[in-house]
Amino acid sequence: MRIFATVLLTVFFLMPNKAQCNDVFRFNHVQGMKYRILSVADQSVLINGQLSHQGEILNRIAVEITNVTDGRGTHRAVFQSSQRFTYSSLQRMYTASEGFHWAGEYESVFERDRQGRLTIDPQYFMPVLRNVPVFPDRTLRVGERWSAEGHEIHDFRRSFGIQQPYRIPFTANYVYLGEREWKGSSYPSFSVNYQIDSRPPAVRGRTYPVRINAEFSQIYYWDRSHGLPAAYQETFRITFEMSDRRTIEYRGTSLSELIEAHYMDRQRMISEITEEINRLEIQDVSVRAVDEGISISLENIGFHADSDRMLPGEMEKLERIAAILMRYQDRDIMISGHTALAGNAEERMRLSQDRARTVADYLLERNVRPANRMVIRGHGAERPIADNSTEEGMRRNRRVEITILEN
Repeated sequence: MRIFATVLLTVFFLMPNKAQCNDVFRFNHVQGMKYRILSVADQSVLINGQLSHQGEILNRIAVEITNVTDGRGTHRAVFQSSQRFTYSSLQRMYTASEGFHWAGEYESVFERDRQGRLTIDPQYFMPVLRNVPVFPDRTLRVGERWSAEGHEIHDFRRSFGIQQPYRIPFTANYVYLGEREWKGSSYPSFSVNYQIDSRPPAVRGRTYPVRINAEFSQIYYWDRSHGLPAAYQETFRITFEMSDRRTIEYRGTSLSELIEAHYMDRQRMISEITEEINRLEIQDVSVRAVDEGISISLENIGFHADSDRMLPGEMEKLERIAAILMRYQDRDIMISGHTALAGNAEERMRLSQDRARTVADYLLERNVRPANRMVIRGHGAERPIADNSTEEGMRRNRRVEITILEN
């Protein structure tokens, strides 16, 4: 599945030139600046003209500008992707009420100059969209047009067996639209459109594209008061004619918004949550800081053997945890399942995902979070917190963790 995160490289800082009526655009990189993006794509996938599945792809992106030299900003970014199906021909049917399931994480380091041109090592799969937008070095008037070369990068390792980042070049066409409304406010905006019709050279893989045809239409909205992007929206269609004679088409819409990542006082939150756990006398629960935020670990959570059905007594524990989570409703959560070292790796992964889903469904039913603010992830036995050679260690490793995410 193509991750339509073209938004992943569209967040930057826009500093208008007041003397020229805000019609000169430049990237302004500030060392130490951190920002986050949340994007959702609604996507349909057709194989040989027949619908294969529909779904949503949720991308969370965290970026830090680590250095600025001669106007060029070095960006260190983490891209987290999750997805859910609204229809699928796969063995398991997902429904729109479920949370998003973890799909992958990428790290990337790149430089961007003031006009928007990117410098990045070819090893990185993210961001998908590169050298868009690129601004001309002149004053722009409303209605003025310009063009610049860009390209997309795709991760086709799983779908097509292509191991290297797959590059698709194009020419992007821009129009400065002037002021446009977004969610009741007016922002300077511009459109970006590009078409692709190419017959790329063969590459090594199980199968590879022999022809690519695509259309993309995008609009950017910019927050003039903060010099930051307010939102981005897109419609897309891309069709791959493959060397195995299949035709695979992706089409849909995407929306991206800059989110305000309020400072997370982790020590204060850990103290508050621990105090509440003790007050409610919740057993076998621990709290700790992790890279993503604050993790509440439900150790030895009771399920029927080799099943995702919780034992009756565990509902009360989850009810109390749900009350704690409601105190931090401004933050998304991730539910992660873990198993002890028993059975084979595939069975452990499936069981950990199913148990995390059971907990997520319980929280959804109680309106702790809507589905689009929940990510479900299974780890199998990959992240033990105790010795799997002892009964006590295995008991602790059979757990579900609920992480309150910093973003």
